[in-house]
Amino acid sequence: MSRPSSFDLPYFLMTCATLMLIHSCSIQKEPMQKKPLNVLFIAVDDLRPELGCYGKQHIHSPNIDQLANSGTLFQNSYCNIPVCGASRASLLTGLRPTLTRFKTYTSRADEEAPGIIAIPGLFKQAGYTTISNGKIFHNAKDHETDWDEIWRAPAKSPRDFVTAANIQLDSAQATRGHSFEMTSTPDTSYRDGKMTLKAIEDLKRLKQGNEPFFLAVGYLKPHLPFNAPKKYWDLYDRESITLPANKERPTDVPSQALHSFGELRHYTGVPKEGQVSDSLAKTLIHGYYACVSYTDALIGQLLDALQDLDMHENTIVILWGDHGWNLMEHGLWCKHCNYRTSLKAPIILRVPGYPSKNVRKEMVEFVDIYPTLAEACGLDKPTHLDGTSLIPLLGNEEVPWKNRVESVWHNGFTYTTATHAYTRWVTDRDSVMAEMLFDHAVDPEENQNIIIDQKAMPIVQTIFEK
Repeated sequence: MSRPSSFDLPYFLMTCATLMLIHSCSIQKEPMQKKPLNVLFIAVDDLRPELGCYGKQHIHSPNIDQLANSGTLFQNSYCNIPVCGASRASLLTGLRPTLTRFKTYTSRADEEAPGIIAIPGLFKQAGYTTISNGKIFHNAKDHETDWDEIWRAPAKSPRDFVTAANIQLDSAQATRGHSFEMTSTPDTSYRDGKMTLKAIEDLKRLKQGNEPFFLAVGYLKPHLPFNAPKKYWDLYDRESITLPANKERPTDVPSQALHSFGELRHYTGVPKEGQVSDSLAKTLIHGYYACVSYTDALIGQLLDALQDLDMHENTIVILWGDHGWNLMEHGLWCKHCNYRTSLKAPIILRVPGYPSKNVRKEMVEFVDIYPTLAEACGLDKPTHLDGTSLIPLLGNEEVPWKNRVESVWHNGFTYTTATHAYTRWVTDRDSVMAEMLFDHAVDPEENQNIIIDQKAMPIVQTIFEK
C-alpha cells in the first residue's frame, strides 16, 4: 500500500492500531509464568474416618471438618496395607505392597524399592523446599536426602508420656507405660503440640522465601498410647460411650481374618491374652476419641496460621490417616487385618481453584495420592506409579473411574468395590487357601461371610471385571 500524498485520517488510525497490535504481541511473546502451588502434607497415624465430616457426629473434629468443607472429601478411601511403615512406604512411592515388598511397620521404601523416586524427592528435584516434621516415613532416615530438613520433637520417654509413673514404666527395658494418659498439661507437653509450633514457624519462614515448598507434618495421635490433655477427654461423656454391637467374631470367617492384637498387649494393665474388660474397653475408646480431638485442635492451629499468613490461596492441603483402627469391632483392637475398620482411612484434599463442599463416593486408594499431587503441581509423573490421579474427581461432574481398590495384609488380598469386599488368602504359589466376602449393601459392618453362598462366585467375578 502506497502512502497517500496528504493526511488521511482512516489510514492514520489503521496504522496506529497495527503498531499497537505489533507492540502488544511483542510484550506478550513470553507466556506468563504461573506461581507454583505449595503443598501442606498432613499425615495422621492410626486415623480411621472417626470424624464429624464422615458422619460420626459423636466426634468433636471441627477443624478437620472445616478443611473437608473447603475442599473434597473422599468417602470411600482405603489404605493399601494396614500397618504404618508399609503404608507410608507405599503411599510415598506410589507403589502397591506385594507379598515381598512393604509388609511390616519397619518397611523402608529406599531399601525395598531402591531407585524409585518418592514424593518429596520429586518435589525437591522440581525446586521445592522440602521439610519433614514428625512421622512421615516411619523411619526418619528413609529417603533422608529427599528432604532439606527432617525434624522430630523430643520426648521424655519413648512413647511420649508426661506423668512420672508412666515415664518410669516406659523407660524400663521390660515394660511400657499404660495404654492411655490424661493430664492437665498444655498441648505442647506432647510431641504433636511441639511439632505444630515448629510447623507454624516453618510456614512463617517459608513465606519469606522465593521457592515453593512441600511441608510435611506427621501427627502421632491417635496412635497408642492414647495420651492427651484432659480438656480433650472432657469433650466426651464416658457414660455415653458404648461398645460396638459387633464385638464378637464374624460368622463363618477363617482364622486368618483374626489376630490377638499384640500391639495393645505390650502396655501396662492390658491382659496378655483374652479380651479386655468392658471398663478398659470404654476407657480405650474414650482415649481414642480424645486423641482425635487433640490432633484436630492442633491441625486447626496449623490451618489458621496458613490463612493468617495469607498462604492458603496458593497452597494445596492434603490430610490422610495412614490406615484405620479397630475399636473392639469383631473383637479386635489395633489394625493388622483385612476388615474395612482397618483398611478405610480418610483422604481430604483442597486444591486452589477447585470447588469446595465436594464429596466423592468413588473408590480411591492411597497410591492415588502421588499422581494427584504431581498433576496438581504440574510435575511430570514418574512411570512407575500404580495409582490414578484424583484431579478429575475434584470437580462436580461424573467421570469414568475404577471399580475397585486393593489392599493387602501379609498374604490376604482384599478387593473392595462400592457394594462388596472380597478377601482371598494365598500361598506363595498364588493358590487360594481361604476366602471371605461381605455384602456392604446389607452388611456394612462385615459381620457375615457369604463366600459359601451359591451367589458368591458371580459377585467375585464381577469384582475382577475391568
